[in-house]
Amino acid sequence: MSPVRLLPTWVWAGAASLALVAGMVNVVGYLGFEHQAVTHLTGTTTLLGAAAAQGELRTAGRLGLMIAAFVAGAVLSGMLIQDSTLKLGRRYGVALAIEAALLAAAVPLFEDGAIAGAALAAMACGLQNAMTATYSGAVVRTAHLSGMFTDLGIFLGHRLRGMAVDRRRLSLCVVIILGFAAGGVVGALLFPRLGYATLYVPAALTGTVGVAYAAYRHWQLRGGTLAP
Repeated sequence: MSPVRLLPTWVWAGAASLALVAGMVNVVGYLGFEHQAVTHLTGTTTLLGAAAAQGELRTAGRLGLMIAAFVAGAVLSGMLIQDSTLKLGRRYGVALAIEAALLAAAVPLFEDGAIAGAALAAMACGLQNAMTATYSGAVVRTAHLSGMFTDLGIFLGHRLRGMAVDRRRLSLCVVIILGFAAGGVVGALLFPRLGYATLYVPAALTGTVGVAYAAYRHWQLRGGTLAP
């Protein structure tokens, strides 16, 4: 059985919502901070290589910081979640609350033109992406779309050859892609009005869900209905 068939409804809703969050964060970075996409590490690494080759050490250092911050977010997620599978009862509420705090803290730094703002946003996205990385072997990435578009192409290729297609996996790819795109649209519409304060919107979303989930988990633990 495909791992995607095991995904409960809350995972689908969470993946779409977090993809929307990542889309908003990414478009704010692109529109407002040196046209630097926050979650696009393939492009960031390419620019790092080009900057290093041209001897632009300051630029290379800034790009390297972005990459390191994203990885640091993933490291933090690994320390918090301590597992490779999504399961109710893990410390997702804490992770989401930390993501919200990172995004909120990035706003004044962005407004001051500090690279630390972009680094905190990248760290938040790394934390989020690692938090939703796998579910029983099913890859669920929400902060970038390369894997989703690759899977989409593979499925379409299989379909053209008359091969069987995992429709639920295909649907998950579409859900995440549409969520990310919707986040980009919302962020682009809000940025001219709110500027970097646009990030308070995804911060509020992740923070509210994180606190609510942490409270739910605490209540369940006290009642003895949830494993630590």
